[in-house]
Amino acid sequence: MNLSLENKRAVVCGSTQGIGKAIAVELALLGASITLIARNESALVEVVAELNSNSDQQHDFLVADFSNPKDLKAKIDGYLTTGQTIDILVNNTGGPAGGPIIDADYEQFTNTMTAHLQCNHILAQALVPGMKAKGFGRIINIISTSVKQPIPGLGVSNTVRGAVASWSKTLSLELGEFGITVNNVLPGFTNTARLDYIINNKAEKSGKSKSEIVAAMTPQTPAKRFGEPEEIAAMAAFLATPSAAYVNGVSIPVDGGRTGSL
Repeated sequence: MNLSLENKRAVVCGSTQGIGKAIAVELALLGASITLIARNESALVEVVAELNSNSDQQHDFLVADFSNPKDLKAKIDGYLTTGQTIDILVNNTGGPAGGPIIDADYEQFTNTMTAHLQCNHILAQALVPGMKAKGFGRIINIISTSVKQPIPGLGVSNTVRGAVASWSKTLSLELGEFGITVNNVLPGFTNTARLDYIINNKAEKSGKSKSEIVAAMTPQTPAKRFGEPEEIAAMAAFLATPSAAYVNGVSIPVDGGRTGSL
């Protein structure tokens, strides 16, 4: 099985913490050069220094805020003028605030759609021509199990994640003949700052303690525990490899078996 990513370059978004950082670390261990994208420059510098470079990889980063798609487009277009081509794109962006969908205002939908769908599309449009020229490309979207089963209390997130999943499926149909695959990884409850936010929000609204919320959430997963970012990263890394060439247009839960659908 060919899991080597030597001589490949991956763009990994939201890569200074949590799942995004874990994916960047895993792809580097497989030999890829990594271009990190996030808005915190000091954190980006720290992560670049941590990445494996035993295969003489050259890691770098772009500072960009996904609330500003025009700036993101300018940054990625400018980066490509250096002659660099990208083989792997990992779209990963933090989720919006929780709450019932009926209470969400117009701006919440607009801002979240911008940060997720629009920015994903900007990056794909910029990078796909280079992938086509090489006859190899991987686009991996880190979304949520909510695309299969909506999560109560995450109305805006459920809606936008579903839109990204449909965008991804459509893109997979258009790009498959060029050796480019487009897939979604759907994390379940994973030990990240995002999950901590959700737990704290539930505790605040219910008047229960954080430990009580955790105790109620854990049994929902057959594994009876939360996942770790590295476990999500392992699936994303496999999808990036040559061995995953015939896996295309799918949404794969990595959730310990929690999702209640086939």
